[in-house]
Amino acid sequence: MSRTVIGGAAAAAFVAAAWAATTPRQAALALLLLAAALLVAGAAWLEPGLGASKTLALVATLAAAAAGGRVLFAAIPGVQPVTVIAVAAGAALGARAGFGVGALAALASNFFLGQGPWTPWQMLAWGACGAVGALLAPWLRRRVVLAGVTFVLGLAFSSFMDLWNWLTFYDQHTWATLLATNARGLPFDLAHAIGNVVIAFIAGPELLELLDRYGRRLRTEVVWA
Repeated sequence: MSRTVIGGAAAAAFVAAAWAATTPRQAALALLLLAAALLVAGAAWLEPGLGASKTLALVATLAAAAAGGRVLFAAIPGVQPVTVIAVAAGAALGARAGFGVGALAALASNFFLGQGPWTPWQMLAWGACGAVGALLAPWLRRRVVLAGVTFVLGLAFSSFMDLWNWLTFYDQHTWATLLATNARGLPFDLAHAIGNVVIAFIAGPELLELLDRYGRRLRTEVVWA
């Protein structure tokens, strides 16, 4: 069943992307459909069975917290807690949950900060941060390591969005225009990365410990004798 849902969501995402490319006037609606398709695929990707509904609820709660934090920090350009929360979710709950938190947080926060063609790419980028958190989970319990990883991921996220901006809005795809795009966004990129470090040092390991406890409860099966 989950494979069918993922396949249908992937087909819908392809159609929505094609619609956005061929009908610019309807691009906003098409891209929202693309983002919704990605979320449906991500929900189906979560393993069914024991604790699945509770995991989805926890993913939604974490994504809402990350989205709320991003909106709250909107007055400080570049500073946003989504990366740290997505990484912590991935490290404690697995790659699927981490991806879901990052992707859903991007979509939800953009309803307040502005939806656009950047939304699906932010969803993919922050979802990837959650997956990286799962990959590096054994090393992220140390505060310094978590801060360092989120610093690098903050720069990687921002560089990815700079690259998307260059590919989408520049007619001349040259090294000069790419460097100009990166240079123009560098202050915001650094603010994102440094903000991640501050958030990770203040609350990162504590958030991980909290999510670890929830994760253990979700994976615990009660067997009646």
